[in-house]
Amino acid sequence: MAALVLARRGVPVVVVDRKAGPTRESRAIVLQARSMELYDQLGLVEKVLAGSYLATRLQVRPDRPAQSLRVDRAQQGATRFPGLRVFEQSRNESLLVEALDEAGVSVRWRHRLVDLMQEDGPEAGVTALVEGPDGLSRVRARWCVGADGAASVVRRLLDVPFEGVTDDATFWVADLRGVPGTADDAIVARFGDATFALVFPLGPGGHVRLISLASHDGVDQEEALAGARADLGLRYDAVDWFSTYRVHHRVAARFRTGPVFLAGDAAHVHSPVGAQGMNTGLQDAHDLAHLLADVAHDHVTTAALDRYEGERRPVALRLVRLTDRVFGVVGRRGRGPAWVRRRFSVVAATLLPSLLERPAGARLGGWLGQYRIRYHLAASATPPAWADDPAVGVRLPPAGENAAALRDLTWQLHTYGGNAARPDVPGWVDGPRDLGPDDRRRLRPDRLYLVRPDGFVVASLPLAGGRVDDALLGAALEANHVVRGPDAPDPASETGVAPGVSR
Repeated sequence: MAALVLARRGVPVVVVDRKAGPTRESRAIVLQARSMELYDQLGLVEKVLAGSYLATRLQVRPDRPAQSLRVDRAQQGATRFPGLRVFEQSRNESLLVEALDEAGVSVRWRHRLVDLMQEDGPEAGVTALVEGPDGLSRVRARWCVGADGAASVVRRLLDVPFEGVTDDATFWVADLRGVPGTADDAIVARFGDATFALVFPLGPGGHVRLISLASHDGVDQEEALAGARADLGLRYDAVDWFSTYRVHHRVAARFRTGPVFLAGDAAHVHSPVGAQGMNTGLQDAHDLAHLLADVAHDHVTTAALDRYEGERRPVALRLVRLTDRVFGVVGRRGRGPAWVRRRFSVVAATLLPSLLERPAGARLGGWLGQYRIRYHLAASATPPAWADDPAVGVRLPPAGENAAALRDLTWQLHTYGGNAARPDVPGWVDGPRDLGPDDRRRLRPDRLYLVRPDGFVVASLPLAGGRVDDALLGAALEANHVVRGPDAPDPASETGVAPGVSR
């Protein structure tokens, strides 16, 4: 994701991966609404829609389908992609690698990072020592993004603590075929006398992913599936994949060390509760890549690089705390915790569906879909006038044709049913574009919105006679570290490559 965004924005990039090719196991399987919006921006969402499987609801008890939690209804109108898309990690990787190839970037497979050396000086970069099939080589770059998993070599070389705990319980995961009685459009929770399982639809005909609490450490495939038959009443015809794992709740102490950044599982790992992990990693990469491209093109100052950790680390901390609490309720062995889980399932099956029909349901749907994430852009407790709009700090809500506008990957000025003269902004800021009134009234006609390339609203400027206050505009641009140079075109617009980026 990071490499593709950088390539699309004209920044040279080298991708090093020790694997022989894209991941073949399904691993993570759910794409949330916000990740679908990222794929929409990159022109890939149609391929995801064609190759994914839509789950519209969460079913707490398999014997009560009428009491399902309709996730798609809770998210309706707030995103163009309500519901949960089952699109395995292996498919995500293949899709992104294919898009990278089309952008002229080839992944260096079978290349292992050996060492990482940071340079000194005002133009300091980083040199990576890499071992591949043909021996050792060096890659010199302005920045390095370590997105190399929970056992990150980059994080270890930086000596960044991975703070948190590892849970005592063991879980197992299996992709099964021919499981009878499964719902094709629902993620179903099953609660037994000793364990529990989550069943994810992978396709028709009982093709499912099963995640279950193991009865003890060291459980193997035969024993785990025999226990699922006895305790949960599950039957199956064939097994495609089986694995066991421990749940970790950890966040890196820093997401940035000089020119080196951490993203995805290298920066944070947590329970699979809520299907948030892969999505959070995709959004880390998307946020960071747009930021690096903006610095590379002199759109923002290098001081803006601190923004990444300031925005994404709080998201990881909140996610780890929340999933840790939920996991503390459901992820314990023994008859006592099993009894609590069964009682909880009865209450949840009764109350949660009605909750989703209320405002709290929309908030829950937004949390699950990850489009309610808010970045706190103003330094003061009392927001300045350019940040006193609820739209500031969140991703641009869908209205009119603004999804198409975001595909340009540029900084933009938007109005929604209002008229605005172009203010004094750099030439690479596009707009103002009037995209018509927002039917849900989240975006106001009397405001001019400044939107980052990653789709987040970073300023809402009051309009008076179609104009904004210059001092207020200046304060908003300064807070976002925007470079206010001459009214010149984007340096990448003609060459496709930002000067001075690759070393």
